[in-house]
Amino acid sequence: MLKVDLHLHTGEDPIDRILHSATDLVDRAAELGFDALAITRHDNQFADPRVSALARERGVTLIPGIERTIGGRHVLLLDFPAGAAEAVRTMNDVARLKARYAGLVIAPHPYFPDPSCLRGELDAHADLFDAVEWSYFWTRGVNFNARAARWARKYGKPLVGNSDLHDLRQLGRTCSLVDAASREASAICDAIRQGRVTLQTEPVPPLELAAVFSGMMLRSRKNSRPAQPFERQNPSNRPCKTSAMPFVRSASSPYSPSSRF
Repeated sequence: MLKVDLHLHTGEDPIDRILHSATDLVDRAAELGFDALAITRHDNQFADPRVSALARERGVTLIPGIERTIGGRHVLLLDFPAGAAEAVRTMNDVARLKARYAGLVIAPHPYFPDPSCLRGELDAHADLFDAVEWSYFWTRGVNFNARAARWARKYGKPLVGNSDLHDLRQLGRTCSLVDAASREASAICDAIRQGRVTLQTEPVPPLELAAVFSGMMLRSRKNSRPAQPFERQNPSNRPCKTSAMPFVRSASSPYSPSSRF
């Protein structure tokens, strides 16, 4: 089983200000025993030969990925050619992309209270999504992932654990174990598509969540609008724990994501 996280942001992101670099992420992930990562910049795909070389040296597979903004909603596109993924503007484009390439499409944080989340678009385009994300951002009292889990069961889609990492403290609490035939990106994506993936997650302690989230909110953004396709910008050893599906109280959220995902 391969330990993976498929939704990660770094300081190279064109939109968000993030304190750690891609090399910091690879080093920390290797320390925590991760086998594969997807660095998913907003609206353009990450590629740096130096980071790729470091990942190979540390035994970590880097899966090409992008968090694409489509009609104002976020969609994870994994293991697609960069130009093709960056050119996607509509859900119809996603359908054409999938018809041409064997990549993976994941619905990230679909039911969080943020305009960038898919919500009703997930039902409208259910066939386009290969998997649904269970995000790091949950506690025992507030859990917007629970609705995503119900949706995944209803439609027979795999549930993948991702950190949506903006702070290295997030790494390891929520991730996925994938039963892939090899460590190649295509094999990992294929295994997830076939449902050979196990969610590993634990609730975030409130003080950690407050620290992570306040840091996201206090850091100014690099860019007030999403980067357009082909617009290039300049460049605790914690094991994952298996958690049963948590009970969700009808409590209102103590925070508002404010499009920082």
